[in-house]
Amino acid sequence: MIGMINGVCLMAGTGEAIVDCGGVGYLLQCGSRTLGNMAEGQPIRLHVETHVRETAITLFGFHTEEERAWFVGLQSVQGVGPKAALAILDIMSPGEILSAASLEDKTAFARASGVGPKLAGRIATELSGKPAPAGRGFQPVFTKPSGGTPNEAERNEGLSDMALRNDAVSALANLGIGQSDALRAVAQAYNTFADDPPLDELVKVALKELSK
Repeated sequence: MIGMINGVCLMAGTGEAIVDCGGVGYLLQCGSRTLGNMAEGQPIRLHVETHVRETAITLFGFHTEEERAWFVGLQSVQGVGPKAALAILDIMSPGEILSAASLEDKTAFARASGVGPKLAGRIATELSGKPAPAGRGFQPVFTKPSGGTPNEAERNEGLSDMALRNDAVSALANLGIGQSDALRAVAQAYNTFADDPPLDELVKVALKELSK
């Protein structure tokens, strides 16, 4: 099984890319967000989910472990396959998926290409109250298309909100609040801020949400 690929991008097209690793070109299925951060001839490192079927072995590539974990987690819902999971990840960050699930916001999932209202409702219902899927424990790695060193904002893109939400949920859990209620309160509180707030402010607003 292949869990990570580190090499040079040979091609990034519609829905797929080829990465050269030691002279072998690996074909990976990728979402538009991942492909948008790849450029021909530039180094790239991707977290990989390998699907083995009787007739084919398919590699799916992601810039962060959080995205790969959600790709797997979304497919735990009946009716969600790789195509739908990638479509959701194209329009929502891991933190936004967790928020939509916590609030049972089926409209958010229905915005994804190929995800109808019925399936969107099933996703929102089945993932509601559940924590973010556990990943493999690796830190995300971003490689700039220019080959330069990513700055702090690029390193944290799509990741800082997830870490912040998890810390807030843990803080509420330490106060004796149930996981489902904590997830919902944090999601509601987070949506009241224009940017990532300090952890103590997020927890404070979440507690107010719980008191309503």
